[in-house]
Amino acid sequence: MPQMEGIFLDLFEDAYASPAELAEVLDLGIEMLFYVEEGVFSKEDMRNVLTALRKITLELRK
Repeated sequence: MPQMEGIFLDLFEDAYASPAELAEVLDLGIEMLFYVEEGVFSKEDMRNVLTALRKITLELRK
């Protein structure tokens, strides 16, 4: 798995200040899945979560 670690480290450096910041965005995404209703989350928060999930998904599919 060392190669996968490198991919995620690159992702952290390119898009997030730290792995903890990415984890926070993903946690917010999980929360959104349970409580998505109009006006609960900002559009910016929704986009941040979707971007993070999309990047992880794309890397996992390589």
